[in-house]
Amino acid sequence: MPAEGLLALRNVWKRFHSGGTETVALHDVDFVIEPGQFVTLIGPSGCGKSTLFNIIAGLEEPDGDGSVLFQGQPQRHRDLLGKVSFMPQKDLLFPWRTVLDNAALALEIEGMPRKAARQKAAALFPEFGLQGFEKHYPRQLSGGMRQRVALMRTFLFERELLLLDEPFGALDALTRSMMQRWLLEIWARHRRTVLFITHDIDEAIFLGDRVIVMSARPGTVRCDERVDLPRPRSGEVMLTPQFLDVKRRLLAIVEEESRKTFSASA
Repeated sequence: MPAEGLLALRNVWKRFHSGGTETVALHDVDFVIEPGQFVTLIGPSGCGKSTLFNIIAGLEEPDGDGSVLFQGQPQRHRDLLGKVSFMPQKDLLFPWRTVLDNAALALEIEGMPRKAARQKAAALFPEFGLQGFEKHYPRQLSGGMRQRVALMRTFLFERELLLLDEPFGALDALTRSMMQRWLLEIWARHRRTVLFITHDIDEAIFLGDRVIVMSARPGTVRCDERVDLPRPRSGEVMLTPQFLDVKRRLLAIVEEESRKTFSASA
């Protein structure tokens, strides 16, 4: 793997223009993600997290001299389309397709025949806790189960880098906690590289090898904190002094950046 890691962002800027007004969403964003890492991304509302994801996914292009490198190779606009798996906040399941057919959609898009795609997707149902629900429709599933289907579909794209944009944000606290632990089990088995957006500091620390904190808009990397907590992790780790020390540092930074956001909008 090149010195730039799996993914490297160098001097990434993004500006938007509307009605003669320029808005700088991102400025001078730099970080590197190594293969197999689980990196979480937090920051105040409007700091450009989703814009950053769109750039990494190939949906937006950085401005000026900013660059995105994947496996050491510079990526132009849309070069990354199809090279990463991207799961947005909503599950985006098709209500007219069964759970199995929704999961298999990723493979069908890749050109796999439908029968083979359904067989390959069905093999993952036990691992994702969905065995017995293959013929159900999305409306028959709980929110947590719908997210499992969406995540399984994302995994079936078989890309080394997964972009997960607040996948558990709409879930209740108990379901969210269970999904976090389950996701870590899946990640430990497959060892994909994950970049995970969240607004929840506890979630960011619990899941991540690193927590990247974005500043208030225009967003840049305010802090890149390594989380040296042992794996596998259970819920009890959140009560340890080491966890609370990390949380105290990150919370102070996020609160400071959030105050900047409120001051700017006042």
